[in-house]
Amino acid sequence: MTYHIDRGAAQSAYLQLYHRLRHDIVSGVYPHGGKLPSKRQLSEDTGVSLVTVEHAYAILCDEGYLESRQRSGYFVAYRPGDCFPGTEPQSAAADLRAAGSEFPFSVLARTMRRVLSDYGEALLVKSPNNGCAALRQAISDYLARSRGIRVRPAQIVIGSGAEYLYGLIVQLLGRERVYAVENPSYEKIRRVYQAQGVTVEPLRLGADGIRSDELRRTAATVLHVTPFHSFPSGVTAGAGKRAEYIRWAAERKGYIVEDDFDSEFSLSSKAEDTVFSLEPERSVIYLNTFSKTIAPSIRVGYMVLPGTLLDAFERSVGFYSCTVPLYEQYVLAELLRSGDFERHLNRVRRNRRKA
Repeated sequence: MTYHIDRGAAQSAYLQLYHRLRHDIVSGVYPHGGKLPSKRQLSEDTGVSLVTVEHAYAILCDEGYLESRQRSGYFVAYRPGDCFPGTEPQSAAADLRAAGSEFPFSVLARTMRRVLSDYGEALLVKSPNNGCAALRQAISDYLARSRGIRVRPAQIVIGSGAEYLYGLIVQLLGRERVYAVENPSYEKIRRVYQAQGVTVEPLRLGADGIRSDELRRTAATVLHVTPFHSFPSGVTAGAGKRAEYIRWAAERKGYIVEDDFDSEFSLSSKAEDTVFSLEPERSVIYLNTFSKTIAPSIRVGYMVLPGTLLDAFERSVGFYSCTVPLYEQYVLAELLRSGDFERHLNRVRRNRRKA
């Protein structure tokens, strides 16, 4: 197989080679279990350095397209649907030594240095109230790729963790409402809502989500759910239950707060449909954070508002300053744009499948 590398192109040689190899792996030119050319052979065929080939192969291994076998070479590990859709990386591959769910520190440190160098004193200015444009665009693109959520950056609000965003939601939807939560659920959810001065009603969980009889009897008009792997029960709401939540909100002219914590580490070959993706226009507010996927010290979360709530949000709470430093926002934006974030997720998922 011969690959032409355009030395005058803006894209680096290793990324050109990476994309061509990935395309041939996904399209079946190299089938599952098939062996790829040696690094030396590919270097000679393409006229690029051995380091360039190693770099391209390293990214493909990191994303789960290839596996390296000692003294044997590189073999195709990819099966259709086995990992997230490929991204367009612009930076070096993630550190292959990472284990478990810990984000590789070397990648984080490198990204931090690059952001400091690229943005300089621009990092000292005040962030826009809802978060910087770069991060909101990067999250919008990521959600479209990985979660089937297609929204404009204007619908995304950045804040210092989920707990802060819960408070904004209460101020947006109103304290006169009853807020229902799963029973059992993560205790802090209930406590944060109560600290905001609202009535909280726990609704008992069944095998696939909140029980139907509980949904019928409650007086709540706001439903806070964690459809994927609810803590501490481990319950995941099926497609029918998610549709039931949407009908519940429509009948009551209510709202659903979808807390998508931990969903990125699903072992399923296809990500679960979010409640938001099933009803993106009116009744669902989607929340997620980077505390689980990167590190607990990264106190950055985001929520996605339906279009019908944007004007109300700007009127009621849009004046609040963003609580996340601009530097951290640009670091996260670069991790998402470069592909390093999704490579990390793919690595963790592969490791958990093997466990």
